[in-house]
Amino acid sequence: MADNRIRVLLVDDHQVVRRGLRTFLEVQDDIEVVGEASDGAEGVARTEELRPDVVLMDVKMPVMDGVEALRKLRELANPARVLIVTSFTEQRTVVPALRAGAAGYVYKDVDPDALAGAIRSVHAGHVLLQPEVAGALLSQEETNGGHGRGNSLTEREREVLGLIADGRSNREIARALVLSEKTVKTHVSNILMKLDLADRTQAALWAVRHGAAG
Repeated sequence: MADNRIRVLLVDDHQVVRRGLRTFLEVQDDIEVVGEASDGAEGVARTEELRPDVVLMDVKMPVMDGVEALRKLRELANPARVLIVTSFTEQRTVVPALRAGAAGYVYKDVDPDALAGAIRSVHAGHVLLQPEVAGALLSQEETNGGHGRGNSLTEREREVLGLIADGRSNREIARALVLSEKTVKTHVSNILMKLDLADRTQAALWAVRHGAAG
């Protein structure tokens, strides 16, 4: 069972928050807390060192905030999925984190069972967005343009993009299209490159905005 657990790293500058998260998560059979960090810089280093599956990351932290930490992890091509855990509800706080590569976000007063479900969901490749934040991201995408870029996608890439928009993981897309996961990863990389997008979150939103979702 231990080999199949979701490996989680906690990144928050408040020890009491980390302790609370650890206490709850350690009783989950399928989740293992592999480490902690007290700021974004340490979080990046620990993510590289421990290679967790999911990182629970605060936004406002000393030394390096969560948004900058996300950008660093993207530069390092670290595969960990980052779930923002924040007490800030303003879009101007959450939207930059999502655009920097976060797979979603939850608030610090989230129900414990909902938090465990969120971790499982982002680990499976899904994107967690509230409607109002999705709307803000879509508005930014519209401002930045991008209507014509979709013409460069192949028919297969459009199929993959539609399934990304449905919240499917690479494994689920592979099963649906009878492809290998490696092939799906290649298609996803090509989609991001052609659409000039940073991650699956932006790809899913692009698909919704431009009618490519199923």
